[in-house]
Amino acid sequence: MMLNGNWSYPTAIRFGAGRIAEIGEACRAAGMSRPLLVTDRGLADLDITHNARKLLAKAGLGEALFSAVDPNPTSENLNAALETYRAGGFDGVVAFGGGSGLDLGKVLAFMAGQSRPVWDFEDIGDWWTRADPSGIHPIVAVPTTAGTGSEVGRAGVLTNTATREKKIIFHPKVLPAVVICDPELTVGLPPQVTAGTGLDAFAHCLEAYCSPHYHPMSQGIALEGMRLVKQYLPRAYHDGADIEARSHMMAAAAMGATAFQKGLGAIHALSHPIGAHHHTHHGTTNAVVMPAVLRFNREAVAEPLARAAAYLGIGGGYEGFCEFVSAQNAALGIPATLTELGVTAPDLDALTAAALEDPSVGGNPVKMTAAATRKLFEECL
Repeated sequence: MMLNGNWSYPTAIRFGAGRIAEIGEACRAAGMSRPLLVTDRGLADLDITHNARKLLAKAGLGEALFSAVDPNPTSENLNAALETYRAGGFDGVVAFGGGSGLDLGKVLAFMAGQSRPVWDFEDIGDWWTRADPSGIHPIVAVPTTAGTGSEVGRAGVLTNTATREKKIIFHPKVLPAVVICDPELTVGLPPQVTAGTGLDAFAHCLEAYCSPHYHPMSQGIALEGMRLVKQYLPRAYHDGADIEARSHMMAAAAMGATAFQKGLGAIHALSHPIGAHHHTHHGTTNAVVMPAVLRFNREAVAEPLARAAAYLGIGGGYEGFCEFVSAQNAALGIPATLTELGVTAPDLDALTAAALEDPSVGGNPVKMTAAATRKLFEECL
């Protein structure tokens, strides 16, 4: 099977090995003549980034780079990027990388022409309508991991360093105009990063599937996304050069982010404040808390997860699904607890309060009270 195609859902996606070669054309199609490539510090000096910049230069678009991006992007990162962007007279962003580069790049393009503070556009109610749509610059997204799916998302996650809170900045026009999904860019990922990012995609699909909101299209996408992760993540983990597995994982990542239009839940509500306070890897954190959240949600998810287990070829219904999740974590080297992940001396009161304020909490199928949420954190430790 040739894993190559042009998709128009949820945006224009150029999918297939080697399609990074089209980056210049993609920028032109998005209306850019002077883009700024935004990525994180770890990617800045890698061959895939150098190649992308050479391709942009060859297309007459320059090779400007901004890479002062932390693993969990911050408001300071955004301010520095805005200063660079405005001083350089750029007219669009190539968001390049994993979740950090993609999210910071998207929020940068969104804020390029805004006059209000970024926190005025948090994903609360209709706050997105405060933005000036004409001030949102075009975005081309190029994922280099298969996990976050931010390349097909309408929001970016940004840490408020003053309050140590992760905030979701949302606007429909934050959805990139063109996405290049080239699985060859993920071949160099080490096994640990492959596992953490892949399980982020699984968490997105799982929470979307379990969300009580009505969105049957997302439900179907989430279910097939889980199947792809189950089948292909172990292959990508054990053989990083398996381009078929890398391709299916890149598709699963985009599917997870498309599916969670239906909602997320307690996995992300717990993971966001842990990442903001303790700087843990987001996808790996999701994986660590996943078993405890499945147990917490049992009364609401036992029946739908039994159906999912049957589709995924997992025996034992809901219990079998939970056993599979724990076994999958262990097989992929995921720490069994947050303590093993490096979370020490946590402020449980602060984490609980932040979790209950997180937008993801509204998509959990079981109500998250303060007492129950604190107990969940304790179980994960």
